[in-house]
Amino acid sequence: MSKKGSITTADYLNFDETTSKALKIIKSGKNSNLGFLVLVGINMGIRIGDILTLQYEDFHGDNVVITEKKTKKKRTIRVNENVREGFNLLKLKTKNETGPIFRTTRGAIHSTQYVNRWLKIHFGSKKINVSSHSLRKTFGRRVWINNNENEKALIYLSELFNHSSLAITKRYLGIRQEELDDIYMSL
Repeated sequence: MSKKGSITTADYLNFDETTSKALKIIKSGKNSNLGFLVLVGINMGIRIGDILTLQYEDFHGDNVVITEKKTKKKRTIRVNENVREGFNLLKLKTKNETGPIFRTTRGAIHSTQYVNRWLKIHFGSKKINVSSHSLRKTFGRRVWINNNENEKALIYLSELFNHSSLAITKRYLGIRQEELDDIYMSL
C-alpha cells in the first residue's frame, strides 16, 4: 500500500536510454535476466504478470504467443531486433536454455514487488516514478511517437492495451496532461 499523498502513477522512461542501459545490464552478467525483462517490457508492451511467465522456449521463433492473465485473450507478438539481440546476449550469460527466464538465483520466479524495487534502483530518479508499469507505458509512448503522434497510433494502442476508449489511452500515456499543460503555456 502506498503512503498517503504519494504519487502512485508510473511514468514512462526514455526508450533509447532504457534500451542502452538494459543491454549493458545483460552484458554485465549481473541480473542479466532483469535487463532482458526491461527490454521485453518496453518492446512488447505486455503486463508484468505476463512477462514473468515467459519461458526460454518462447523466444526460439519469430513470435511469442501468450494468453494474457488479466483478459484471458491470446496474443501473438512479433519478436523485434531489440528483443532478439537481448535474448542472444542473455543466452551467453546464463546456463539456462529451458524453463522460466525470470528466475532468482534460487530458482523461484521474481515477484512483481522485487522487480519494482529493482527498477526504482536502476532506472528511477527523484523526478520520475518508476515501476514495472513504466515499461508498458514506455512501449506506448514509443509507438505513439514513431507514428507521428497521430490518432491512428492511439487506435492501435487502445486495442493493444484493451482500453475502452482513446481518451483512456491518451490519459494512460500522459498525452492528455501534456495537451492541458499546452493550454496554459499558449496564453
